[in-house]
Amino acid sequence: MAEPSKRLNRRGLLRAGAGLAAAAGLGAAAGPGAAAAGPSAGAADVPASKRFDLRAPSHDLFRHKTLRDDTVQQSFTFDNANRRLFVVQRRNGTDSAAGDLCVTQLDFAGNQLGYMYLTGFGHGVSIAAEPVGSASYLWTEVDANANGYGRRLARFQFRNGTTLPNSSTGLAKFTPVADATEHTCAVDPVHGRLVVRYHRGGAKRFAVYELARASAGDFGTRLADFAQPSLGSPAPVFQGYTAFGRYLYLLDGESYDSSPTLNSHVTSVDINTGEIAEGPVVTRAGESLTYREPEGMAVYRTEAGEPRLFLGFASGTAGDRRCNLFYKNVLV
Repeated sequence: MAEPSKRLNRRGLLRAGAGLAAAAGLGAAAGPGAAAAGPSAGAADVPASKRFDLRAPSHDLFRHKTLRDDTVQQSFTFDNANRRLFVVQRRNGTDSAAGDLCVTQLDFAGNQLGYMYLTGFGHGVSIAAEPVGSASYLWTEVDANANGYGRRLARFQFRNGTTLPNSSTGLAKFTPVADATEHTCAVDPVHGRLVVRYHRGGAKRFAVYELARASAGDFGTRLADFAQPSLGSPAPVFQGYTAFGRYLYLLDGESYDSSPTLNSHVTSVDINTGEIAEGPVVTRAGESLTYREPEGMAVYRTEAGEPRLFLGFASGTAGDRRCNLFYKNVLV
């Protein structure tokens, strides 16, 4: 069964609505321009692109793989240039409200390559990776609030075997929307964009930025800014998001322990209009898994140039949760 505090917080929150110097190491604090002045409608000028066919079959990357800790995976991301995969989960033995996370690096067969602990960061709703030469920089939520969700964004280099507290001077922190109470993010690694999901005025919204400018602490120009569209009533449990080109992708659903029917859905949204392009569509990815809770989305482009939309699912039993990744690769 999903951790009760996680399920209640996600549902309740959904219904309720640096600098470039850091690229050289962990020695930079939050830079100027970290807090943009309140939300405004973006230019909504993201160029046209193809989108993933959500009704196309899903394929396995791997199933039943262990992470560093044994809690449910929350989200994952790819460093597309250095061909790395990172999965985040709540750290063993900690309360979800504390915001303590574990990041596991895996190879593409699901073997563990490294880990990093984050203290006081957030829930792990969504993370992003940014290649800087041969290094991988991660973007996460940071400074957990009373519900365990991060109030700001953080950017830092992944360093195997280390623990990074949210008070570290080597952590770049950003507040893209000055009056938002929560921030998470995802990356479009193919088109070089950072998507930020933020909570403001009792509702969730998305803002889209150029990744290079965001990395420099510049959140003053948004390519788009729109409200999270309704996915049904009652609102389903939100489980992740990512972007590719002109489209945002959303994942929702619950574990078999909470809802024994096949109730996980994927949805695509036109970033320029904020309207649903396709979905919600029931996904059968990993339908034979035990427990099967949808957890995270990401985009990856293979060395052969094939874009893939990844869906994550947690499986297994309490104390022995497993990581499972599937992908769709048909564009329309």
